[in-house]
Amino acid sequence: MIDVKLLTLLKVKETGNYTRAAEQLALTQPAVSQHIKQLEKDLGITLFVRNGGKIKPTPEGKLVIQYAERVVSLYEHLQQQLKDQKRSISRLRVGITHTSESNIVTEVLAKYAEQNDNARITIRTDTIGSLHALLKSYKIDIAIVEGSVQDSSISSIMLDTDFLVCAVSNENALAKKSIVTLDELKRERLILRLPSSNTRNLFVAHLESRGISLDEFNVTLEVDNIATIKDLIRRNYGVSILPRSACMDELKKGKMTVLPIENLSMIREMNILYHRSFNHPEILQDIVKIYSDSVRIYKKDA
Repeated sequence: MIDVKLLTLLKVKETGNYTRAAEQLALTQPAVSQHIKQLEKDLGITLFVRNGGKIKPTPEGKLVIQYAERVVSLYEHLQQQLKDQKRSISRLRVGITHTSESNIVTEVLAKYAEQNDNARITIRTDTIGSLHALLKSYKIDIAIVEGSVQDSSISSIMLDTDFLVCAVSNENALAKKSIVTLDELKRERLILRLPSSNTRNLFVAHLESRGISLDEFNVTLEVDNIATIKDLIRRNYGVSILPRSACMDELKKGKMTVLPIENLSMIREMNILYHRSFNHPEILQDIVKIYSDSVRIYKKDA
């Protein structure tokens, strides 16, 4: 059973107001105040300070809130697992990056669910930083990402190696070439992910390592969604820099052409991240096997 004071703490943080927190928790305002005071007394810290019309957590308060969120998330997960155990259901919460959403990862997870009748998978998409935070707070079980995180509490299994390519329409003159040069790329209308994207940052980092600025390129569109970028490429509105793994389906169906970029070897790992307390290695092994088998099929048919 979760200490009700932790639930009060989280509601006060959410509303920024003792009165609104009391209303939403069906408590009196003095009861909410007493819960916060008792937590402060137990921990020997101040949890909130008043800032204008709202109350804000102190630095110590923010730390306590982070742990309170983990406690609540773990308890909710425990309740769900107990219910699932009675019904022989295996539930898996997976976080994937936007790039993974556009490659075969979702298909792999669907195949896993198909092969395991009692599996229930929830997928959410976010940046690698946000997924790391969700993993740390036990709000997801695993994350499938490009790259890795520096965190001793998080383990990883390499799923694949991926690399960035220049993706072009089959109608584009570059589609007839076997490699694209940077000078040729500078003459194209470039469609890029947003500046917060790891894909874009990897491209920019490799350019800068060669003393080249992104300003030298004709960036005409910046789009967050990879599926939208691929649609624009197919319709020949421009070219883009994308992970090859995100283009597998289009390559298999002959809807797009991808080219390596001369003098830019933009390789990165795809990893499954999981908390050290995750105790289902067989699930990870199954996902890796299904992924490897699926990639083999795509490469054979491409």
